[in-house]
Amino acid sequence: MRQHGQNPQNDADISRYFTEASLPSQQETLGQVVVEILRAGATLNRKAICSKLLRRLELASGAEQEKHYHDLIGLLFGRND
Repeated sequence: MRQHGQNPQNDADISRYFTEASLPSQQETLGQVVVEILRAGATLNRKAICSKLLRRLELASGAEQEKHYHDLIGLLFGRND
């Protein structure tokens, strides 16, 4: 039994879990986008949501975030990629 060390595989699994968990759910992200649009006094429509998501995609800091925003943009246009 190991008491003073972590299994490297377990460390990687734990790290990956927290990295993935740090991304908000699709519902949370869409909620944030909708709130931003409404607080700005803009009309809430597909174009406004898409514009906000595209901007977030441009500012994404990693592949996981990019995929998250691509998936959301796909939802707006009925794609299930």
